[in-house]
Amino acid sequence: MSSFSRPKQNVLDKPLNKGKIEINIGTFAMVFSEIVQYCQNRVYTVPELQNRLSDLGQHVGARILDVVFYREKNFKREVKVVNMLNFIKGNLWKTLFGKEADMLEQSNEDDRTFYIIEKEPLVNKFISVPKDKGNLNCSAFTAGIIEAVLNNSNFPCKVTVHWHKGTTYMIKFDPTVIARDKTIEGR
Repeated sequence: MSSFSRPKQNVLDKPLNKGKIEINIGTFAMVFSEIVQYCQNRVYTVPELQNRLSDLGQHVGARILDVVFYREKNFKREVKVVNMLNFIKGNLWKTLFGKEADMLEQSNEDDRTFYIIEKEPLVNKFISVPKDKGNLNCSAFTAGIIEAVLNNSNFPCKVTVHWHKGTTYMIKFDPTVIARDKTIEGR
């Protein structure tokens, strides 16, 4: 009687579109806490810390973009601003945090400004902010992810994070993006 054993499959041989992979929330909290502490030890002010977290988030956003588009959209990229923001609010948020963002709004005063609102972001859930850093919002990391995804999808913008209705990600697009969007709608 011969024994048949299947060879182990290399991680690089597995398809990208395999089901959802979930990570333990405690593991995520510990790793993200270490990231915040690492950044905190290399800066002197809260804005510097938020900028450093945003920069790290941009590295993540640039790398996750292709994977998410492949899994969710079969490599079809969005060309309209609102569709792209809905993709971020829904598909990207579900991939990263297991649920959709709470709201997507457009500014009444400026057609270039949009807001993604998250009442209780996962990245702030397990972070205790010292009194001397009272206005620190660790969601700057997520803002960096959003900015990288949009910039790498040909929607140049700047994303900042604010304390309003929970955490609000303010997305200010380059004027060329809005002009292009109006041209597309005019067809």
